[in-house]
Amino acid sequence: MIFVTVGTHEQPFNRLVEYIDGLKKDGTITEEVIIQTGYSTYEPKYCKWQELFPYQEMIKLVDEARIIITHGGPSSFIMPLQIGKTPIVVPRRHEFNEHVNDHQVSFSKAVAERMGTIIVVEDMDKLGETITHYDEIISGMESGLKSNNELFNEELEKIVNEMFEGRK
Repeated sequence: MIFVTVGTHEQPFNRLVEYIDGLKKDGTITEEVIIQTGYSTYEPKYCKWQELFPYQEMIKLVDEARIIITHGGPSSFIMPLQIGKTPIVVPRRHEFNEHVNDHQVSFSKAVAERMGTIIVVEDMDKLGETITHYDEIISGMESGLKSNNELFNEELEKIVNEMFEGRK
């Protein structure tokens, strides 16, 4: 199952909702698709959808989904990360009247570059290909997330090794 969420921002994100519906229609996507459409005005014809889901249901959908596609709002892509999933992030764009500016574009690109934990798709025409090759893409990604314990242990190991190198 693919779960798509456009968050709760009051401007529609019809471009994403309609594009996903089209990918389902033309067979690019063959599995079930559930879309949280938010304030979008386009009503999907080929995907299951609901304007908003209760938070607990969102968690369940994210957990059950093979692929999660979100807008560029941090809350929407942090939840999949917390559950151990790598989301595809399609930032809302000002030029399409999807947000007040392009902060989602710059923020999601910065997260992808710095952390390596999300897949950013700015060009909607590349979304189908990204979905089709999702498993290959994520298998080649190194997760930038490390626990604080893991980081502490790595640093402690370096210190201990340096101490003992001086005694040889």
